[in-house]
This record gives sequence, C-alpha cells and structure tokens, in this order.
Amino acid sequence: MKIAFLTPEYPHPKTGSSGGIGTSIKNLAQGLLQEGCQVRVLVYGQKEEGVFDDNGISVQQIKNVKFKGLSWYLTRKKLEKIINLLYEKKEVDLVEAPDWTGITSFIQPKKCPIIIRLNGSDTYFCHLDHRPVKWNNKFHEKRALQKADALLSVSQFTANLTNEVFGLQKDFTIIPNSIDVDLFNGDNDNSNDMNTILYFGSLIRKKGLLELPFIFNQVVQKIPNTQLILIGRDVPDVVSGNASTWAMMQELFTQEALKKVTYLGSVPYQEIKAHIKAASLCVFPTFAEALPVSWIEAMALQKTIVASNIGWANEVIADGVEGFLVHPTHHQQYAERILELLENPKWQADFGLAARKKVLEKFSIQIVAQQSLSFYNKVIQSK
Repeated sequence: MKIAFLTPEYPHPKTGSSGGIGTSIKNLAQGLLQEGCQVRVLVYGQKEEGVFDDNGISVQQIKNVKFKGLSWYLTRKKLEKIINLLYEKKEVDLVEAPDWTGITSFIQPKKCPIIIRLNGSDTYFCHLDHRPVKWNNKFHEKRALQKADALLSVSQFTANLTNEVFGLQKDFTIIPNSIDVDLFNGDNDNSNDMNTILYFGSLIRKKGLLELPFIFNQVVQKIPNTQLILIGRDVPDVVSGNASTWAMMQELFTQEALKKVTYLGSVPYQEIKAHIKAASLCVFPTFAEALPVSWIEAMALQKTIVASNIGWANEVIADGVEGFLVHPTHHQQYAERILELLENPKWQADFGLAARKKVLEKFSIQIVAQQSLSFYNKVIQSK
C-alpha cells in the first residue's frame, strides 16, 4: 500500500521545527515501512519546494501560495492538485491528515480517499484551555471532519470531546500514537540520579508549567536535595501576553526551590533518551493533550510518571499501576505522590516495569502500524 501524510510539520533539519504531530507521523511512517508500505510525507508551509529521502520515507516539501486574502484557499487547491497527480500516477492510495486547523476543508480529490486522525484541533485545545478559538480555524476544522472519507482518533476522550465541541456525531476508530520501542529501550540497569525530577515538552501554560513551581516548592520542603530538570522550548503566554513562560515560572518558585531547578532549553530529540534515563521520575501536569508521545517515551524507558488525571490520561496510565495521576491544580496531592516515589525506589522500579509492559502491548509502532494498515484497507475497499 502507498500512503501519504499531509502535515504542517515533520521532524527533520530540512523541514524546520516539529511538535507532537510530526513526531507521531514519523513514528507511524516507520512502522508502515516495516509492514512493506510505501510512505510519502507532504509537508506544506515550507520555504522551498523539494523532495528528499528520510530513511525510506519520501518527504515532499511544499510552499504555500501567497495571495492576499486567498492564500488559504489557493494553498488548499495546490495541495489538491498534488494529491490528484500522485493518485493518478499510482504513487499514493490514500492520504491521512491531522485535524489541526482543518487543512483538508477545501481539498476534494477526484478519487483519493482522505482520512483525518485526531491529535487535537485548535478548537479542541482552546476548549480545554478555556480560551476563545479563531472562528476561521473552527470553520475549517469542522468542515474537514464533515468531508473526510474516514476518521481516526488517538484517544476516545479526544474523539468524544471533538464531537461535543463541533456539535457532531461522527464515528471515530481509536488507534493511539506510537513509538519505536527499540529506540526507547528500557532494558538496562535503570540507574538514575537520586531525587531528580524531569519534565520535557514545551514550557507553556496548557502543559501545566505554571502549576509545577507550586508542586516542586512542596517537594523541596520535604526533600531539600531534590533537583528539577526542565527541557523544552520556552513559549510566550497567550493569556498574559508575557513573552516567556520560563520567566513567569521563576517568579513562582521559592528562592530555595529555584536553586534546585535547571532549565536546559530545547534539546535535540536524539538526546532526550539520556535525560529520561538519568531521572528518578518524570512529571507531566498538563491540562491539554490528545495522547502524549512524551509519556509513552518515558514509560518505554521504565520511568515512573506522575501525570495529569484529565480525560485522556487513563487511556495511557492506570493510576497506581504504571504511575500516578493527579489533577495539576491539586498541588499538595501532586507533591505527595512525587515524594512517595522518591522515598520508595522499589515502587519506581515496579511501576517502571509495568509501564514498559504496557507500551510493548499497546503503543509500539509495529502494533499501531498494523492497526492503521487494517483500517486503511477497509477505507480503500469501501471507497
């Protein structure tokens, strides 16, 4: 089968920065290659046109059309033309796109099926963030969902909430995000720096980064030698207008706690594994996700997680089995869970083993690729 992914991001030096959507696409693409598929990634919004090979994945860079007032429409029609041409030349059998900003809203291929996989639309995240969504984003996202030939979601929670916020009653097949379990291999001595807590991901309000200082303040009160490591891009705060979430965070730590915090900024993806291995545990006090790859990566490396208990969380972690789930605003309870783990290395080890086992059974690229391929075949047959 020949599969194309339409995306605004892809993790490669030639295509610019990438977030969770790009990472999840690359992971799935690698799994599909192993299943004997041909994979092409269509990356729009690029500075130049071009095609290059990324370890068997054909990556096509596409520039947006610049025309005042009509760029959004003309770009979609350009993408439609590219998809039609690829389909006519038998270079693709179907196209999968994310729900983010509804890029397929006005893309109507002659015959090529279009699938949308929910990783969280702008409307979805604005709802979770309790902030207004741009009307045009909501319009395009809803239209794209209505026009798609088939729909996937990385979590049941995201599917249910997407139907709610758009006033839809669509059926979604649930297939989670995945990782290369061989790359994130937890089969080691699991040695770590004592009392080191790691957060990796964007420094942004919706990820709970303005709650983390209050949590860590309480941890340091009980175990003063605890260290907090932060890795990720510093993001401007959309609520206050502050240019730096990290600057806002520093004001929330006590003086004692701030001395124990190290912010490393953005770190190359290939180096994340070493930082996870070195940590005692990982924390993710987030308010808004669909199904976070970062959690799965830490779990694969046998790291205990203290994460948010909102919505999607129990589709990744069973509370008290592979980690702990606590609401981000319950600072004292969150800190108590961290302290319990720091004081009990056996719990860390037991939770870590259980976490690795779940990743192998549910989130490996082999399993998710096979599930996706089965779904694609059904869509093509029905089309």
